[in-house]
Amino acid sequence: MIKLIEEQINASVELNKLLLKDDLLEAVKKAADLVIGAYKEGGKVLFCGNGGSAADAQHLAAELVGRFKKERRALPAMALHVNTSALTAIANDYSYNDVFVRQVEAFGRPKDVLIGISTSGKSENILRALALAKEKSLKTIGFTGKNVANMRPLCDVLLSVPSEDTPRIQEVHMLWGHIICGLTEGELFDGK
Repeated sequence: MIKLIEEQINASVELNKLLLKDDLLEAVKKAADLVIGAYKEGGKVLFCGNGGSAADAQHLAAELVGRFKKERRALPAMALHVNTSALTAIANDYSYNDVFVRQVEAFGRPKDVLIGISTSGKSENILRALALAKEKSLKTIGFTGKNVANMRPLCDVLLSVPSEDTPRIQEVHMLWGHIICGLTEGELFDGK
């Protein structure tokens, strides 16, 4: 059992070393710049994801609304899956593929950012939400794994983990999300 634990930790460590490539570091910076820009313009950040990615979306929205590390004013952010009545009504009356697109239609404004999280890069409901967000002039950020073909054309910034292992991808998504939250707080609230 200890050997299996070591293997999992080593797999995570090796993947994290790959994240130090300049293009990935620049992509995280660009994503943070979009979030910071939205807040400076009076916008908000919307998140969407399924399963573990929904948990990540909710977690990151909470970091922005509550606080990450600094005592500061609340920042407007919401995870689109948390209203279970809306989620289930839209899924029932339309389709599960529409659960996020309907909410982007309702809540998304041109100064906002939509962050779509899909470890596979193929989640139809995430892809549809990103497409509508682009049509509505929102900035779009995608978090995904190695498969980028479907999300790339829909995202202003695509954060792609160089892996196909879902747990490792989700770990990196949270790392990147926390970095973005920290950069956002630093830019908006340092010295204020």
